[in-house]
Amino acid sequence: MPFKRDDFGPDFIWGTATAAYQIEGAVDRDGRTPCVWDTFSRQKGRIKTGETADVACEFYDRYESDLQLHQSLGLKAFRFSIAWSRILPDGFGPTHGGCINESGIAFYDRLIDCCLKLGLTPWITLYHWDLPQALENLGGWPNRKIVDWFADYVDVCTKAFGHKVKHWIILNEPLAFSVLGYFTGQHAPGRRSFRSLLPVIHHTALAQAEGGRIVRRNVPDAQVGTTFSCSPVDPFTPRDKAAAIRVDALMNRLFIEPALGLGYPKELPFLNGIAKKVAKPGDMEALAFDFDFIGLQHYFRAVVEQSYFMPYLWASQVSPLRRNVATITEMGWEVYPESMYRIIQQFSQYDGIRKLLITESGAAFYDSVQQGVVNDVARLTYHQNYLGQVLRAKQDGFPVDGYFAWTFLDNFEWAEGYRPRFGLVYVDFRTQQRIIKASGKWFQQLLA
Repeated sequence: MPFKRDDFGPDFIWGTATAAYQIEGAVDRDGRTPCVWDTFSRQKGRIKTGETADVACEFYDRYESDLQLHQSLGLKAFRFSIAWSRILPDGFGPTHGGCINESGIAFYDRLIDCCLKLGLTPWITLYHWDLPQALENLGGWPNRKIVDWFADYVDVCTKAFGHKVKHWIILNEPLAFSVLGYFTGQHAPGRRSFRSLLPVIHHTALAQAEGGRIVRRNVPDAQVGTTFSCSPVDPFTPRDKAAAIRVDALMNRLFIEPALGLGYPKELPFLNGIAKKVAKPGDMEALAFDFDFIGLQHYFRAVVEQSYFMPYLWASQVSPLRRNVATITEMGWEVYPESMYRIIQQFSQYDGIRKLLITESGAAFYDSVQQGVVNDVARLTYHQNYLGQVLRAKQDGFPVDGYFAWTFLDNFEWAEGYRPRFGLVYVDFRTQQRIIKASGKWFQQLLA
């Protein structure tokens, strides 16, 4: 459906989303200590391309010119994350005997000031997967002390920046870093352990709520939210309905329902082990926090079938190739715009959610530079179609109030390395040259 900016209303938020580890580089400068991704990316075979984010987009040094470029796109909100180990080199703060790295505070101070000077609203993500390696060495997310360490970190950040920054996101996609990091081992720190899974899930959910409480205490006028990766789940055949219900419980409900005071989803029996073996008295009440907004990070729908090879879930995804899907991204994801409408509709049905934002959506396609131009028609079409579904949801009365494109710059795409490009701006990683792609120019025109 064709649309214009005004169709979304004057208060709709337009932005891009980024993450510290994926763009900053400068991993060993000015007091920053290693994070789990620094360690993981150096282990043989972990990153498909054998690359690291040591340099990434050099955003640490280029943030001023990059933010000017962002401003030129007309996208007024800039979502970035803080690198935990840049702020607290020991992982924990002074209350647990650690020190604050003033150089790290100074960098984010400069970055925030530059945003404000350019008329960009800073949206801070407190945790975007880069756990300090020092804390992983002490057990990481399976160690219950992580809730206190995280609370320290949130306290330091909000006291340092809360007078200037009013939009705070606690966690980025808890499902991804908990399950992929500690159960399947595909992401840092690369552990594969069912024994760790329940503690990781529970400590993450506790940290999510505790982080919210600390932001609200330290920045009383803040908008506090958190983000979830989410996908509508369809059964492959009618006999796969039970499998789809289980996958939905894992993909879409695992962390939102505890925050809403509903506890963990009952459809996954193995989660009962949390109450029996992991939780302490008072924990189940402490999981709840009344967020001002929930960020949905949506890219594709999931189509699933029953499977005896996936323990605990007894289900697996049916690949888009097997389903003869017409458009598949470089990540192997189906492009299915209607799923955006469906996931907004699904989350809107919860009591207690007042506002939804699309805090990430985007697509990786192969980009080529022809005579200094990147004509990324497939990505442009993706954003048009997915935004069309956001507008449809908004017009149908669902409380969706913003769209952050993933992502601003081509970057280090975690375990995939630099090959998949999601950016509205092309980055030549040899020269660090930036080129606004056709998709970026489309946003420019839409928002002019």
